[in-house]
Amino acid sequence: MKKPVLIVCMGVSSCGKSTVGQAIAAELGLTFFEADEFHSPENQQRMASGLPLTDAMRAPWIADICKALRSESSQGRHVVLACSALRRAHRLQLRENGFTSHFLFLDGSRELISGWIRDRKNHFMPPDLLDSQFAALESPLGEDDVTRIPLDRSWDAINSECLALARADLEAATQTP
Repeated sequence: MKKPVLIVCMGVSSCGKSTVGQAIAAELGLTFFEADEFHSPENQQRMASGLPLTDAMRAPWIADICKALRSESSQGRHVVLACSALRRAHRLQLRENGFTSHFLFLDGSRELISGWIRDRKNHFMPPDLLDSQFAALESPLGEDDVTRIPLDRSWDAINSECLALARADLEAATQTP
């Protein structure tokens, strides 16, 4: 039996990870995880106060995400994860949970995304932390399981491309060799 599929919608804060991830999961009937929900209250409070997280502060967060992913993969469930995955080390950890992974890198300019983050309501991440997100991003371009999704176009086009990629991943996972 082939491995289940993990689709990771990744990128800096406010790039549309959750929007795209929820749309894929809803359309294809997949489990959806929002990585922000795995942050401790202390980490959320720190970010809300305008302070970026350190790698040490992110370690328990990524460990909790991986624990949840291993539970899903052990049951053969395909998963869509909205997760910044800014660090290469985090992407490596996400790849080690029993899935065939595909990272959809939602890539846009600082100018474009800064407009979106200012318009976002009811989220702990303030606009002032966007620069720290771009600084922490270790580009995933060139990693074998990463597809760059340019954000300088309509949401319909972005969602359509991501959905088509996810469908292709699921088809590949269910075909018999």
